Amino acid sequence: MSGTAETLLAADCIGKRFGERAVLSAATLAADRGVVTALVGRNGEGKSTLLRIMAGLMAPDHGVLRVRGQVYTRTRLSRLAMQGVFLLPADRCTLTRTLTLRQHLDALRRRFGLPPRDEVLQELRITHLLDRGVGTYSGGERRRAELALALVRAPECLLADEPFLGITPADTELFTAAFRSLAARGSAIVLTGHEVPFIFAVADRVTWMTGGSTRPLGDPETARRDWQFRRDYLGLAARPARA
Repeated sequence: MSGTAETLLAADCIGKRFGERAVLSAATLAADRGVVTALVGRNGEGKSTLLRIMAGLMAPDHGVLRVRGQVYTRTRLSRLAMQGVFLLPADRCTLTRTLTLRQHLDALRRRFGLPPRDEVLQELRITHLLDRGVGTYSGGERRRAELALALVRAPECLLADEPFLGITPADTELFTAAFRSLAARGSAIVLTGHEVPFIFAVADRVTWMTGGSTRPLGDPETARRDWQFRRDYLGLAARPARA
């Protein structure tokens, strides 16, 4: 990972309210080429909201997005998708239950002119699911199929909301390898989650979301040494032990 990595997508001083509740006040986050960024924080702090805004699914109340250096106060999912941004949400299935995985892949290839990416299916161990209806998949199989559809598009920037939630240790290893491989090919990745051992194992850097804002903490080892982060999020001793 380079200290001068190219920023593909950035949120700058984003604010968002839902009624009387201010979820985000001054959230800032950059997705850099070849870098896996972990966005962590307690439930309700606005991590998913920030990812939706960065993907163009939701408009901020204030702040801007920067896409390859171009500034937007408002943008759309379709526009960002054409620039290589892909959101893998945690709260809804991106697959149609009545279609097979092969049909999903064929639709993507027709729309985006994609070449076959059979290696993605092999890496995620879902080749045997190609001709089965999505409605027959287990939870883990569905999550792997959703990730496969994201990877087949070779996204420039992947925003993955809680990708490790509720999956098996074996699937965790597959997801970790897939994220690292994608980053090695130059994609920018932002992921959220509370599974700290898994998140920190794949991340190059950590950003802490708290109080409606964001605080960059550096690499995972540096983040673990931050006494406020340890106290307020990790739940460890208030201050690190002396060396």
